[in-house]
Amino acid sequence: MIDSYQFAVAPSRKLPNLDVQHFGWGLGDKPPRRTLVSEFGLAMQVESRRGNEARNILVDFGFTPEALLNNATLLGIDPAAIDALVLSHGHQDHFGGLAGFLQAHSGKLKPKLPLFVGGEGCFCAREWTAPPVRGSFGVIDRKALEEADVAVTYAEGPTLVADHAVVTGQISQRSFEKVLSPSAMTIGFDRGVGCYPDRLSVAERSAPVVPDQFQHEIATVFNLKGRGLIILTSCSHRGVVNAIRQAQAASSMEKIHAVIGGFHLAPYPEEYVRDTVKALQEVDPTYVVPLHCTGEPFYEAARAAMPTKLLRSYTGTRLVFEA
Repeated sequence: MIDSYQFAVAPSRKLPNLDVQHFGWGLGDKPPRRTLVSEFGLAMQVESRRGNEARNILVDFGFTPEALLNNATLLGIDPAAIDALVLSHGHQDHFGGLAGFLQAHSGKLKPKLPLFVGGEGCFCAREWTAPPVRGSFGVIDRKALEEADVAVTYAEGPTLVADHAVVTGQISQRSFEKVLSPSAMTIGFDRGVGCYPDRLSVAERSAPVVPDQFQHEIATVFNLKGRGLIILTSCSHRGVVNAIRQAQAASSMEKIHAVIGGFHLAPYPEEYVRDTVKALQEVDPTYVVPLHCTGEPFYEAARAAMPTKLLRSYTGTRLVFEA
């Protein structure tokens, strides 16, 4: 639904057991009045089918409600059909569109629509501490969630989502990957916003402001029948390989069919990017789809190392996987 950019003239194509559909311009019999909006954020919609049973899940919500609402309309997403919401972590470029989306569709959404988060840390106020600009990085509007009748569900461990998906729970550090914190969390609850210190780990509440270790970050996983796992890593602050390992542990499955999401490799050192590409080669997924915060250095290295596995996706791209 939202990624960093769109390439409107990218041709759609068919691959083995996968149909890659690019949105294009959205042209019709009249001059277009709007098109998809791209921004530095991520929002994904997943429709899964099991027999005659279908489920619709939104994973992350972009930086602004304007982009999310615009794109959801153009892409034909019915708010009444949404079965669950998943927020991977508490960064503005992933939750920024959520409150506005809920408010705009008041009365259309299913009652007690579940919103899955990986822990209380998701609700802490944040400051961006990395270049090029430092400053407030937002805080989730809890009141907006309450007014929308959203049921916040804490998924600190593996948790079933809408009977079709699993969120991994909090992601362990299993690989060479490091958490390089580009944000800091303010610990505390004030005037209806923020996080409750007693619901955080001892390490997280050790000071009023702490470096963000993303202990609350989660990934979303589907088991494509006969193919393997499809993993939506979202942002991979704790490492894309660590997210894969957590997905394997949560599902008790080893085979990876596709890894899709931000891999948070910009601006990592070149050697670190190469190590990640090598680790993904060892995992041996059928497809690798880098989005959002992955960065061009990874794409260039991965294209050289695994050209048949790497796919380009943009704002509005639909990937149809066949079981």
